[in-house]
Amino acid sequence: MSPTRQHLPGDAPGLREGPQPQEARREPLRDQGDTQVLVVGAGPVGLTMAHELARHGVRVRLVDSAPGPATTSRALATHARTLETYDQMGVADELVSRGQRVEHFTLHQNGRRLIRLDTDYSRLPTRFPFTLMVDQVITEEVLRRAAARHGVEVEWGVRLTGFEDLGTAVRARLCHPDGRVAEARTGWLVGCDGGHSTVRKKLGLPLLGDSSETWLIADAEVDCDLPRDSIHWMRTPAGTVMMVPFPEPGKWRLLDTTDVEYDGGEAQDAAVARRFAAKIRAGTGRPARVATPTWVSVFSIQQRMVPRMGAGRVFVAGDAAHVHSPASGQGMNTGVQDAVNLAWKLAAVIRGEAGPRLLESYGAERVPVGERLLHSTRFATALVQLKSRTAASLLRTAFGVVRALPPLKARIQRRIMGGMTALDLVYRSGPAVLGETAGTRVATVGPRRAERSPGWRELIAELGRPGWTLLAFATPDQYPSLCALAEAYGGYLSVRTVVTAVPVMPEGAVEGAPGPLADPGARLRADLRAAPGGWLLIRPDGYAAARGTASDRPRDALGALGLRPVLHLVAPPAGQRPEARGGER
Repeated sequence: MSPTRQHLPGDAPGLREGPQPQEARREPLRDQGDTQVLVVGAGPVGLTMAHELARHGVRVRLVDSAPGPATTSRALATHARTLETYDQMGVADELVSRGQRVEHFTLHQNGRRLIRLDTDYSRLPTRFPFTLMVDQVITEEVLRRAAARHGVEVEWGVRLTGFEDLGTAVRARLCHPDGRVAEARTGWLVGCDGGHSTVRKKLGLPLLGDSSETWLIADAEVDCDLPRDSIHWMRTPAGTVMMVPFPEPGKWRLLDTTDVEYDGGEAQDAAVARRFAAKIRAGTGRPARVATPTWVSVFSIQQRMVPRMGAGRVFVAGDAAHVHSPASGQGMNTGVQDAVNLAWKLAAVIRGEAGPRLLESYGAERVPVGERLLHSTRFATALVQLKSRTAASLLRTAFGVVRALPPLKARIQRRIMGGMTALDLVYRSGPAVLGETAGTRVATVGPRRAERSPGWRELIAELGRPGWTLLAFATPDQYPSLCALAEAYGGYLSVRTVVTAVPVMPEGAVEGAPGPLADPGARLRADLRAAPGGWLLIRPDGYAAARGTASDRPRDALGALGLRPVLHLVAPPAGQRPEARGGER
């Protein structure tokens, strides 16, 4: 079967506006209590959004206009910060077992290897020090099963045609596969519906930016001797080609940055294979044979984003909010982080843990991320599209200098990895962080330390819980106030007292009292740079919300963040109470 022309990354067929069937009939308005959040789009972003909302005890409905799950390859790269997120959700182990680890980036030019950059995580500690290449089809399969464990099933063939924000709810119009048009009432609406998002268009959010050249992308088996633990860029006089390894032996994702026309058909498929083979040979100076591709797509490079992430009770995430070049492989990863950032905040407001002001932090935190993403992908796109002989000479000279200066090479590697993986991301201001030392991810630890340190092992397990965590490096006189705090906020706040001895519950402790977290050797305390009596308040997404010393009161920080004691909370729906972990481990 011949490959077919594909839509923009993140776009799914059927999302565009169109006339409703004349025979369509309306169904009665759904009660708002049936659905607290309607998520549109069941790609990785929508599935993450639905999973995280349900994991926090929110009733979710997930619809997608496609007739069923995707069967063709799209996003491939999953970076370290996304793997940390998937670990919190309980799905990282399966994805890692089904993916290909990549630890290098190699640049070839006109038959020579210019440089190999390593994925240097020495100053960006993570439990996942690699980029994982795993087919988006597999990613979605794993996320669908995880969402189903929390009671969320995808409604395929259901298309959003419009909605109204009523102020206290959202009324959405949904067209079903048989032509029925039903009105659904929901508390909130989140559009994860791709580059041609209906939600974004109906909100009137402009997608600002530009488009550039048309690129060709294909999946094919390649017979060559290139290392499969690396992404390969090959510059030739005829343009630049990228090769990304799939987990399957011999299979590669191929990308050609030169304008090309492609309309499908076996003859054109064979021509695509010959085109890639010739450029790989010219770029690397090695023999290469490319089989007929199993999938081919032609698309225009878009570099666009919205000025804000929503309005009222309606939000957008992922490609619905920002589309860009695939040069850095960050699109899906950024969208997943959008979803995690919004989900816990939306759940907190729905459950009464916080007021609506918390939702302002979604745009405040994620719009700058989108801006940084567009800047970095524009630079990467411009770099790979350089074609002149002068550019080739300059690159050869520049990378020769970098090879000769190891400290410079290490600095470049760390800068590239920090931005690409989002491990260096800091939320510096907004309603969800307090102070200059907050806003950083907490689990900054490598795989060996995470495995060998009891304190880190227990903290990482704690971060898999859907709620807030207060780490207290407490002195004995602080215990009564921590008990009171656990009682007041215990519905969603886990208070853990970090102790260096064998954990023993203090005399008189009651259920719900602060639980001890063993840290023999004080390794965790040292890594977190916490003084005796200090504390660290951790958000549900694993970022630090606030830090304090013995003279600071955690209760004051909770109040400043707008968090409410348990007496204000809305009871979670039956059967959807938060669980200890996101899924099977």
